[in-house]
Amino acid sequence: MKLGSLKEGGRDGTLVVVSRDLTRAVRADGIAPTLQRALEDWSNAAPRLNALSDSLNAGEAAGAFDVDMHLLAAPLPRAYEFVDGSAYLPHVERVRRARGAEVPKSFYTDPLMYQAVSAGFYGPRDPVRVPSETYGIDLEAEVVVVTDDVPMAVSPEEAASRIQLIGLVNDVSLRNLIPDELAKGFGFLQSKPRSALSPVFVTPDELGDAWRESKVHLPLLTHINGVWFGAPEAGVDMQFDFAQLVAHAAKTRPLSAGTIVGSGTVANEDTSLGASCFAERRTVETLETGAPITPFMKYGDVVRIEMRSRAGEDIFGAIEQRIEPAA
Repeated sequence: MKLGSLKEGGRDGTLVVVSRDLTRAVRADGIAPTLQRALEDWSNAAPRLNALSDSLNAGEAAGAFDVDMHLLAAPLPRAYEFVDGSAYLPHVERVRRARGAEVPKSFYTDPLMYQAVSAGFYGPRDPVRVPSETYGIDLEAEVVVVTDDVPMAVSPEEAASRIQLIGLVNDVSLRNLIPDELAKGFGFLQSKPRSALSPVFVTPDELGDAWRESKVHLPLLTHINGVWFGAPEAGVDMQFDFAQLVAHAAKTRPLSAGTIVGSGTVANEDTSLGASCFAERRTVETLETGAPITPFMKYGDVVRIEMRSRAGEDIFGAIEQRIEPAA
């Protein structure tokens, strides 16, 4: 099934079930008012939501309406936690090599992860507002999973069973603010503003055999201003799968239902498949020519991130956003 949230009913939106082809939806607030509430009672809510999804896809759901992506909030307009990894080894190796640094040996056995902004997410058509173009505005196209309650010190095998939903994120980064923040040795803050989530999150069964080994084995497609930017394979070159990432996040603390866990920027060893962020493209340019060529994003630029099945079917809907100055 596919789940989203309407921009109504308060900060957390109203839960809706969305049809497989993303054209129709039906309110599910009779089952749970919000997606967060559904995840907190997942064992009871999921079967009822599945039944409503079956009814909707069969054209039999009462109260169904046409989907307008502009009226959708993020599926989770806010979440208790958003922890973001950096699971794609080629991306980490290239970025480090470009600045003359080595990848720490621990990375090959221990995931890199930080705690991101979760108090609010942009909807799939909301503009990204940034105070200044000089901050180095970048996207990061990633896959995310959403958990129900995860016990502390869970094994990766048990963590896999706690993954209930899958989606996409545009993890917005302000690259020119990052160096000074990291130099302080205390992590990201100003350089990591709000991110945007895909129109819907889907249950793993919606992906069929593309969901295996706790990875999504499909390309993640990005366009900038209508021009192809990259389509790296999300299931390739992923050093740590999502079960391992969830287990890592829960090593010393339980995770609350509704926790979002990100893959980090999707990247492949094969650079002909393009990039999922400008930092990646600029790094490849630096390694090839000695200096970056492509500038970061400017006001008015439009980013589009989506994922399709091998048959061309839209899975999550597209994140499509214009970069705009802050009011």
